[in-house]
Amino acid sequence: MNTEAYAIYLRKSRTDMEAEKYGDGETLARHRKILLELARHRNLPITRIYEEVVSGETIDARPQMQGLLRDVESGKFRGVLVMEVERLARGNTKDQGIVADSFKYGNTLIITPAKTYDPHDEFDEEYFEFGLFMSRREYKTINRRLQRGRMASLSEGKYIAGTAPFGYRKVHVSNGKGYTLEIVPEEASVIQLIYDLYTHGDPQPDGSRKKLGLLLICKKLDAMHIHPPRNDSWSVASVRDILSNPTYTGKVRWQWRKCQKIVKDGTVTVQRRKDPDCTVLDGLHEAIISDEIFKQAREIMASRYRAPAAASTGLKNPLSGMVYCGMCGKMMTRAYSNTRAGYYTLKCPNRNCKNISAPIYLIEMELLDSLREWLREYELSWESDRKLSTLASDSICASIEQNRSELSSLRQQLENTFDLLEKGIYSTDVFIQRNQVLTGKISGLSA
Repeated sequence: MNTEAYAIYLRKSRTDMEAEKYGDGETLARHRKILLELARHRNLPITRIYEEVVSGETIDARPQMQGLLRDVESGKFRGVLVMEVERLARGNTKDQGIVADSFKYGNTLIITPAKTYDPHDEFDEEYFEFGLFMSRREYKTINRRLQRGRMASLSEGKYIAGTAPFGYRKVHVSNGKGYTLEIVPEEASVIQLIYDLYTHGDPQPDGSRKKLGLLLICKKLDAMHIHPPRNDSWSVASVRDILSNPTYTGKVRWQWRKCQKIVKDGTVTVQRRKDPDCTVLDGLHEAIISDEIFKQAREIMASRYRAPAAASTGLKNPLSGMVYCGMCGKMMTRAYSNTRAGYYTLKCPNRNCKNISAPIYLIEMELLDSLREWLREYELSWESDRKLSTLASDSICASIEQNRSELSSLRQQLENTFDLLEKGIYSTDVFIQRNQVLTGKISGLSA
């Protein structure tokens, strides 16, 4: 535990993001400068800066906040500098309680340019909790306004999703606000080919057509050296999504994969389930596929659909998430062997990989043998009992005086780091590193 250390937490709000669009400057850089100046003015050694680059409602969606709370709960910091207490939590009452308890039981101050909050002070605690409550209400108000704006844009045919689907690029609406889609010709021809192979089939030498399934379409596209947008090879899921996306008919849809929060074993989890009744409206963009061909593809897909087997509640693969292919790096998956032995195997899911499968029981045996070998060679070397020697009183006095001199020198060096950062000689990373080193030395001498 380092009771002399302080940290800075930075996070953008939705208002900050809107202001940046109109040239208000980079928010995190501006806040970092203000809080560093505050730390210098109060002589607070900064050993860590947490910068939240994602916007999330809950603590689970903010990794930097999770790391900060872990360090606060372990008593790593004497205080945390933040622009306003509202930056710490805008989630539900449960999240606000987690933040408040973490700072209270971690005995950590919350320092803002306007006020310092002591979690053990009754009035400060009430003021802090009230600030979190008002922050939550503000968040809900802003969120309602954003949702109304999105639905208004959607009703006008604008594209409000984050990323354009394969075959289009996202462009600004001419003479207005918002976005629409523009066809990418070379990608649009691939979309048309996929629909043609699925609905009419692949031309054969005798002039007939052979309808291809999703997997055969993937193999044909790979054989034609047509690359998907993000991977090296096509997957069945990617082709299925293309064949079921009404965006290619000039439509816009919203909440196709709607987020649904459920409580399981006392924990709130978010599921993204497909909603066939999602909102679909006419879009401003040009269609790549006609309505007739899209309807035909959907009918074929519905006729070929097979209900999946009931999912088991137990873990079937004891090595799930731990074994990766040595050739392509993909995570190995469990598969049932088609041999008479009837044992399960681990195989690489990449169909273009040349690696072979292996029985799970053999992999487990090799793993256990390796652990036994490691355990035999593992030794703990315990430090033998040390005898403490007594020092003469004059030596003790000399040591104390030396420590005082070193403390004074280290505090001066710590003060100089702010000057070097301000002059541009130190980068932020170097500044943090030097602060950590110097603060550690100061804490060691002060103990």
